[in-house]
Amino acid sequence: MTASPLTSADLAFHPVTADRWPDLERLFGPRGAYFGCWCMFWRLRRAEFDRSSAEERRTGLKGLVDSGQVPGILAYAGDEPIAWVSLGPRESFLPLERSRTLKRVDEQPVWAIVCFFVAKPHRRQGLMVRLLQGAVAYAASQGAQIVEGYPVDPDEGHRVSGGSEGYMGLASAFRKAGFVEVARPSENRMVMRFSI
Repeated sequence: MTASPLTSADLAFHPVTADRWPDLERLFGPRGAYFGCWCMFWRLRRAEFDRSSAEERRTGLKGLVDSGQVPGILAYAGDEPIAWVSLGPRESFLPLERSRTLKRVDEQPVWAIVCFFVAKPHRRQGLMVRLLQGAVAYAASQGAQIVEGYPVDPDEGHRVSGGSEGYMGLASAFRKAGFVEVARPSENRMVMRFSI
């Protein structure tokens, strides 16, 4: 079932702090968003991620939140958490820093957007653009000057599935939110930036 389209006035964005952890758990559900990832794919070394269980990843993300770190922001429609975007200073995502494909474009300090998750009833309604706007606003409030993302740019006629294929975002949404391409490390993967 698809929910009615939401307007910007219907949405509120909040950083995930310890008091909002239950809302993140509710959004992610018992499976932990994408196949038990719990948004730890870019936070753990690859070998550590591969050998960890979904429960260990959940505990790891909760530990970050409990320590006072904000791993991302939630979008709410009323009191209901309906979407998530993960972001933070790029250096907080160790596998991203070590990536050969998504290596740094330059040495400027950037905030990285690494993951989106939207509740099933709210998909295909343009929420990614609004999540990007909320992420940029939050990063700016924390002193960021550049926000960077790594979306896919599917071939014409290719529709990204509603699953994990576009979890790092879609180039079309980034463009609508004012991001510009600064690098294309592979045919369908881009590095896009928003300068604050």
